Amino acid sequence: MATVSSGYRRHGGPRLDEVVIESHRGSDKIAVVPVEGVIYGSRSDRGGFNMVEIIKAQLDRAAEDSDVKAVILRVDSPGGEVLASDEIARYIDKFQSVAGKPVVAAMGSLAASGGYYVSAPCDWIVANELTITGSIGVIMHGWNYRGLMNKVGVKPVVYKSGKFKDMLSGDRLEEQISPEEHAMVQRFIDETYGKFKQVVAEGRTEAHKDNPDGKALAENWLDYADGRILSGKEALEIGLVDELGNFDVAVKRAETLAGIAGRATLIEYRQRVELADLFSLWGQSEARSVKVDLGVEFPKLEAGRAYFLAPTYLH
Repeated sequence: MATVSSGYRRHGGPRLDEVVIESHRGSDKIAVVPVEGVIYGSRSDRGGFNMVEIIKAQLDRAAEDSDVKAVILRVDSPGGEVLASDEIARYIDKFQSVAGKPVVAAMGSLAASGGYYVSAPCDWIVANELTITGSIGVIMHGWNYRGLMNKVGVKPVVYKSGKFKDMLSGDRLEEQISPEEHAMVQRFIDETYGKFKQVVAEGRTEAHKDNPDGKALAENWLDYADGRILSGKEALEIGLVDELGNFDVAVKRAETLAGIAGRATLIEYRQRVELADLFSLWGQSEARSVKVDLGVEFPKLEAGRAYFLAPTYLH
């Protein structure tokens, strides 16, 4: 049974409680940091902190606790916002270099696109044989609804300061979208895609340098960085992951990298929800729309925003 220690609060940050999820003798601990669902950087309703802020606070807590010898990044995500994914990856890289504690990515059923992006800087990556991963690429999604507007007799009236001020708007005729605008958007996509490949190359190269027992990137790994999804087994073959196994394998690997003798206690830092937070949620209920529960949570894609997102979650 999980046990909770006294709360901890960073100035201006989320309130965290240390929860023991698997107890063992000795003082050594491994902190489990979950990355679950769509990765986002927007403000959440729960306590006002987003995923990036919570993960940063968890890593800060793990860095400050001398008994925490390693971190397991437990990833089960189709990806999400570009900036949020990049910020998490930066925090992980900084944590490893400053705190000097290894981070092992433990991939669940899905760790694709942004889910792989945040895993790439880790010292070691463990995936299940059937994990869906890869999907290295960028997508910007939107709708052009001008045809529908014409059918119902609605015409947009736009006042703008420059010819590109309404770029990516969905209410323009297709012939109004110039080749120059297409090229500008594509350059942005290509630049972001280049950053994704750079994060993978640098992260995996550094990990293999520090841990030669892991898998090195295959010379042809870029051939697979075209948005396709890969199984954990395929990812291992081209060096995108180091080892096949479940969460227990990731725990053992973290203990090995950290030089822990025996079993370490596994902990999580969970955000505390207090009565004031519940009142905040109730106060916002009137502004919320009715939600139909279809048994799956779909990501909310915003027009004009770039995503590292697995293609199977776009429709």
